[in-house]
Amino acid sequence: MNSAIVALLHCFLLADFIQLAPVSPSNPSALIEAAERAKMLVEKILRDVPAVHAATVTIEGLTLDSAHTANLQMMVTSLGIPSAPVLKPLSESFTLDVCVSRMSAGSRLYQMILEVLSGRLSGLSDLQADLRDLQTHITKMKEAFQLSVVEADQNQNLDLASRLHGNYGVQVAAHLTLTQLRSFCHDLTRSLRAVATYRPRPAGTH
Repeated sequence: MNSAIVALLHCFLLADFIQLAPVSPSNPSALIEAAERAKMLVEKILRDVPAVHAATVTIEGLTLDSAHTANLQMMVTSLGIPSAPVLKPLSESFTLDVCVSRMSAGSRLYQMILEVLSGRLSGLSDLQADLRDLQTHITKMKEAFQLSVVEADQNQNLDLASRLHGNYGVQVAAHLTLTQLRSFCHDLTRSLRAVATYRPRPAGTH
């Protein structure tokens, strides 16, 4: 795991420690609008992932809904494919700012992974573009919430590039990435739905 991924992990793990209580966004309407737009884009990504998987992963028996066998789990480790940050229901311990920070870290992570894979596979450019647009909407959410989280350098490369040997490894990496991306997007949809209906608590209430 290289410095780019370590920075991403630090980004959302530190948020859990330093953001202990809900803070009201400075512009609730902008936050809600950005969340709605982001949710629509995530739903588009979810619709597109099956077609992208079918077009890029041609290994027989390796479908989007394939169970992760022991061999596939070993490939996750050997390829060094990191998991996305976990998204949870909003609560006093998992505040809105923590949630948005993790959304940002996750979307940037998959942008970086797809960028590496696109050097070896065609058919991933539309998903990359959608993830860039998603990051734009998440950034607007962060601005509405006045977050100041340090972002990882997008120009740094994943170790994944040096671990892709042969067509089989590339396709397995694509399969694992698209499977994880779909799961992350399902979590994103739930979290964005909660953000879109978010109402800050009046000051002084518990």
